[in-house]
Amino acid sequence: MSDASLHARETGAGDAGFSDYFALLKPRVMSLVVFTALVGLLAAPGGVHPVVGFAAILFIAVGGGASGALNMWWDADIDRIMKRTQSRPIPMGKITEGEAYAFGVALAGFAVVMLGLATNLFAGALLAFTIFFYVVVYSMWLKRSTPQNIVIGGAAGAFPPMIGWAAVTGGVAIESILMFALIFMWTPPHFWALALFMKSDYHKADVPMLTVTHGRRATRTHILIYTALLAPLAVAIGFTTIGGLFYLAVAVVLNALFLKGAWDIWRRDEVTAEADSYRTEKKVFRLSLIYLFAHFAAIWVQSLLNGAGIGGWG
Repeated sequence: MSDASLHARETGAGDAGFSDYFALLKPRVMSLVVFTALVGLLAAPGGVHPVVGFAAILFIAVGGGASGALNMWWDADIDRIMKRTQSRPIPMGKITEGEAYAFGVALAGFAVVMLGLATNLFAGALLAFTIFFYVVVYSMWLKRSTPQNIVIGGAAGAFPPMIGWAAVTGGVAIESILMFALIFMWTPPHFWALALFMKSDYHKADVPMLTVTHGRRATRTHILIYTALLAPLAVAIGFTTIGGLFYLAVAVVLNALFLKGAWDIWRRDEVTAEADSYRTEKKVFRLSLIYLFAHFAAIWVQSLLNGAGIGGWG
């Protein structure tokens, strides 16, 4: 248990405020969920009434927050060990594990039912499956059992644009599948770049991240392979009904930069990396954040251009 958590309990700290419960929702992760779901919704053909669209994004956000709360409930033991998670509400003694569990379950049920009522049953069911996948399949099963945890588990973070699309259309299409694939294939190199300079955290918590089980050399190779597989998927979106010239230009530049970053990571040895405090790895990790945001921003802009008959495929 962290010193901060011990101090909180010794001083009787435990009255959680709004900010503590909000932190349970993993707001940084939820912001990505909201943005990608919004782009999926806006890019879908047909469109919805603004009020329905707002409600859909709100309930998807609540569902994403519920997943975060339930993840923190399950991972409370390792969150107390890992340096980057010791300041979360449960390790700090602000919220109990039981409170986090009840909060997460309540939000999950509310979000699924309300999304189904506001849009359609398929969208509600897809949100329910996403929450189940993240909490049960990834958090409870994969995370602590296989170095492929982030590969398979990355599907949970890839569903939001599909849910946004389904909220409008009531189904799936090649466009929503490709948006899913973009996030799914982006997740491993994104997290493995982080793991390269956070290895000790995962080792202490006994989480079988690839850096722990196979070493950093293998992790560098995996980053390059997944980035190479990601690039054609990202570019392929540009040739669908939600693509166009603007998106293609953005995708080509971003994937060239990301491939260059993955190549730079692969070429490095640990002596060099440690000597400069993993500067290249941290740079590529930051680039990976911009990469995903910029792709979905480009899809959004391209949808506006397509609506105006500019730069699309007709």
